[in-house]
Amino acid sequence: MSYCSYIAFMTDEKKVVHKKYHDHHYGFPIHDDNELFCRLILEINQAGLSWETILKKEQTFRLAYHNFHIKKVAGYSEADRERLMGDPGIIRNRLKINAAIENAKTILKLQKEHGSFENWLMVNHPRSKEEWVKLFKKTFRFTGGEIVNEFLMSIGILPGAHTADCPVYKKVLKAKPAWNAK
Repeated sequence: MSYCSYIAFMTDEKKVVHKKYHDHHYGFPIHDDNELFCRLILEINQAGLSWETILKKEQTFRLAYHNFHIKKVAGYSEADRERLMGDPGIIRNRLKINAAIENAKTILKLQKEHGSFENWLMVNHPRSKEEWVKLFKKTFRFTGGEIVNEFLMSIGILPGAHTADCPVYKKVLKAKPAWNAK
């Protein structure tokens, strides 16, 4: 069952958590590097957990990670790592925290080489899902097949975020996702 269909069967309480993301964020292109970094880190933190858990914690993630400001996160010290490990508002997993910091450093390098993280993504587009996974595993930490697929679908690089009969699908098309570039 697609995410689009699944929402209709959710309780009202769950719909509140998912509908805003589904209707206004999922599958839409992101042009801000800090927000791209945010989405990548949220997807990494979702591994082994439900997306609902991550959506409920998004604001506390933003507070803990300085609103995903890449330069700030790249400069985190051991004290910052320990601060994050003690923060109940986020996922306290050392591998995921270390991945966020190291991936921020990687994105700074990509920005230096390509002008932006978004430019690096576009330089490598189009690729198959398998090619993207291979590239991400070579470039970033804690990025397996599901994380890479969801990240790229969620930012409009790979298709599949919405079904064609979903009302949001047409809105995504108007936003000109990379997967639909002609």
